[in-house]
Amino acid sequence: MSQESAKIVSSEDELLILVDENDNQSGTMSKAACHDGDGVLHRAFSVFLFNRSGELLLQQRAQGKRLWPGFWSNSCCSHPRQGESIEVATSRRLSDELQTQADLEFVYRFTYQATFGALGAENEFCHVFLGSLAEDPQANETEIEALRYLSARELDRELAETPDVFTPWFKLEWERLNSEFSDTLARYTSPV
Repeated sequence: MSQESAKIVSSEDELLILVDENDNQSGTMSKAACHDGDGVLHRAFSVFLFNRSGELLLQQRAQGKRLWPGFWSNSCCSHPRQGESIEVATSRRLSDELQTQADLEFVYRFTYQATFGALGAENEFCHVFLGSLAEDPQANETEIEALRYLSARELDRELAETPDVFTPWFKLEWERLNSEFSDTLARYTSPV
């Protein structure tokens, strides 16, 4: 295991950006407090990365995660930190989690709330991005249990057959990408 593949890149003490329903910053709060109870609305992002064959990179969240450990999700998702733009945050997180970079296209933003039993909740104003991978990523093992690629057709089948193994935000985002942004999505899911 290399030093990079096991680097700790987040903590429950880091300050996240609190926002209102229009994504206007209203303060900051620790990551832990943002995820307590029903959650406090905070800024977040989700990245969907596709390889040259048009397959989506999925990550299985590390078992040490407080919320949805071991669940499959989109390529990368996290939060900008205090004073950090979404663009800087996505670049930082792609490097931290996947040891890669990608040109990203912003597609849409939305809010959602999802509770993970008594352990807490996500309550996020999430910015959704699509991008293409130029190289295979390397998983940071403190964040990611496993990586795999799936075609859109394979993913749709798995979501229909075993929806409970996927994170709630990923299911919402994939459904909306397919229903409202299918032309944009098709640019990435078509083999190069």
